[in-house]
Amino acid sequence: MTAPRSFYAHETAVVDAGAEVGDGTRIWHFCHISAGARIGAKCSFGQNVFVGNRVVVGNNVRVQNNVSIYDNVVLEDDVFCGPSMVFTNVYNPRAAVSRKDEYRDTIIRRGATLGANSTIVCGVTVGEYAFIGAGAVVNRDVPPFALYVGVPARRIGWMSHAGERLGGDLRCPREGRQYRLAGPGRLEEVPPD
Repeated sequence: MTAPRSFYAHETAVVDAGAEVGDGTRIWHFCHISAGARIGAKCSFGQNVFVGNRVVVGNNVRVQNNVSIYDNVVLEDDVFCGPSMVFTNVYNPRAAVSRKDEYRDTIIRRGATLGANSTIVCGVTVGEYAFIGAGAVVNRDVPPFALYVGVPARRIGWMSHAGERLGGDLRCPREGRQYRLAGPGRLEEVPPD
């Protein structure tokens, strides 16, 4: 007798044997989770999401509709992937040239948001709680808490843990957390007293 699943998969979803899927995760219509994928607890995968074999997804990750997460991508806890955003796994692809041995690691750190239709070029790291705006193309590492927009993406400000844009006082308007500049292009939270 097979043990009951501890996650939900819609009847149109395909979860290959061998995939590790955590408790309370929801996998919606027309998704495909490959055999080698490792997915944490309480995640949500919207319609038409693909997860490759060499993908690691943390806990409480939200992946919206029409996203493909290719090999060598790591999504840490609490990451948000907006609808139709794109990951790449080869920097200079050609149809006639096999480059599967050239996949680059892409790491999205805890709490980061990747906006709708954004593109994350392989080989970059997006820092903790960074916020990538809709349609941005990220081709270099993004520091923690940074707000990046445009093509190619560039920093235009800072974001709090709660996803609020920080003003000149570097205080979160939602939670009251205080931040400070920790060097050129680096922000950190001020520990509470």
